[in-house]
Amino acid sequence: MSNNKYKILVCEDDKNIRSVVATVLETNGYQVIVAGSCAEAEMMASSYVPDLVILDLGLPDRDGTEFIRNARSHSGVPILVLSARTGERDKIEALDMGATDYITKPFGTGELVARVRAALRTVKSVGGVVSKGVFELNGMVIDYGRRLVTIDGEEIKLTQTEYNILDFMSHHTGQVMTYTSIINEIWGHSDLNAIKKLQVNMANLRKKMGTKPGDNRFIINELGVGYRIQDPM
Repeated sequence: MSNNKYKILVCEDDKNIRSVVATVLETNGYQVIVAGSCAEAEMMASSYVPDLVILDLGLPDRDGTEFIRNARSHSGVPILVLSARTGERDKIEALDMGATDYITKPFGTGELVARVRAALRTVKSVGGVVSKGVFELNGMVIDYGRRLVTIDGEEIKLTQTEYNILDFMSHHTGQVMTYTSIINEIWGHSDLNAIKKLQVNMANLRKKMGTKPGDNRFIINELGVGYRIQDPM
């Protein structure tokens, strides 16, 4: 399998969960390195340079968010948070700090593998998407050079803001983009009405794309956190 080239660092202090995650990943052809603390994970990451990190936040020595902060100072390695913390504030903090994705416990092994695949594909494909100048997903085509969007061959008329949102998100396929990250990219600042403004633009964008609430053909709404553009399978 081609994905057996990928090394995944699993940082989880619960031995049972660590074992389950490692077994699932190995069964799917990935190489797995394990760590039980933040310090050990940092040492492993430095020594083995993994392609992806799966990170618990509740570690015995330091909070997992410190690992994210330190990693992001020098590395773009995708970090998939696997945590029992289900609060929106925890998710937003981790994602804004630089986590690639966030799964709450308990989790399904199928979902875990799909999120791992999406995170790895995002890293490997973003450069290709840009260099080709075209992004394709479920019948939607974004022609970056012409700033043109078509769905099933028909042009979709978007405002500049709607196009900019779609353009930005398509460069982070499969990754949860928080309200803050999108707002800062599109408007460069945040104000009291920023989230409402984003939600209105997103609702108009999804309507023009022919999707109804709950339809995840293109964009998934991560309630209270942000949005994720569907990962091309």
